[in-house]
Amino acid sequence: MIATEQVSSLSIGIVLFPNVTQLDFTGPYEVFAKLPNVQLYLLAETPEPIRSDCGLTFLPDTTFAQAPALDVLFVPGGPGINAKMEDEKFLNFLKTQGKQARYVTAVCTGSLLLAGAGLLQGYRATTHWLSLDLLEILGVETVAQRVVIDRNRITGGGVTAGIDFGLALAAELFGEAIAQEIQLKIEYNPQPPFNSGSPQTAPAAVLARVTNASQNFQEIRRQIVQRVVTQL
Repeated sequence: MIATEQVSSLSIGIVLFPNVTQLDFTGPYEVFAKLPNVQLYLLAETPEPIRSDCGLTFLPDTTFAQAPALDVLFVPGGPGINAKMEDEKFLNFLKTQGKQARYVTAVCTGSLLLAGAGLLQGYRATTHWLSLDLLEILGVETVAQRVVIDRNRITGGGVTAGIDFGLALAAELFGEAIAQEIQLKIEYNPQPPFNSGSPQTAPAAVLARVTNASQNFQEIRRQIVQRVVTQL
């Protein structure tokens, strides 16, 4: 835990890319923005607007070239990771920042990008349930949990797990009391109307439909992952 009086400004960099899933990073962002003594950076390769996978547009405030050394490197996921898994310049940015960051983190399939940059080898981690097997192919010990903390690597499951991840990171940085205060401020008290939020609890027919609908996309991603493995 980092004592607030010992830190003038804690830097958290959120890495954006086209076709990112917005809730992967906007959930954690809401938590991060309420932390004490924090400087947030929305990072991208260029200052051009970033369009999410569902059409929302976001404006980066810092380019990769302008980014300071980060205390926390955070990578969200989304369909856009497919292109970034084989983007050498993008992966090199993650490698450079990840080697010196106090915490290297991701939500959803952002974990695949960290693994593709060689930043999760030797660590336990999680990702979206549809891609857990792909993370394992990349040489990572996978855990099917909402949030996984292994030393200074913190990863979250799919999409909505980003809020859980954000609160877990807040507790790591500033203690549970601060994290609990933020949880109360944002009234994070989930009471979902259905119990189908994981493959373990979803009705069999629902699980089958979602899995089948994702099959072609996941196969394309699997082929990308297999190519990336040869470069690690």
